[in-house]
Amino acid sequence: MEVEGSSKPMIATQQEMVEAKVPLAYRDQCAHLLIPLNKCRQSEFYLPWKCENERHTYEKCEYELVMERMLQMQKLKQSNKQGQGSSISLIPKTANA
Repeated sequence: MEVEGSSKPMIATQQEMVEAKVPLAYRDQCAHLLIPLNKCRQSEFYLPWKCENERHTYEKCEYELVMERMLQMQKLKQSNKQGQGSSISLIPKTANA
């Protein structure tokens, strides 16, 4: 399964995420890393110094996704600025701007 506009593929299937009870908000391209992280957390009673490698890997994946989305948004804003030209802005400029 591919996600449009993302360079990372979906590795975990919907069935795997359902079986692991991954909440809908966390079913992204990093869900395949969240599943073993949550299993480790449960087996280690959520001790903060356990599962550090799994947590670091998952958080790095999430960070890369956020940075990718920010880059896409920046490109979108730049293309809107260039294409806007003489059109009227929907958001008025404030007196301080």
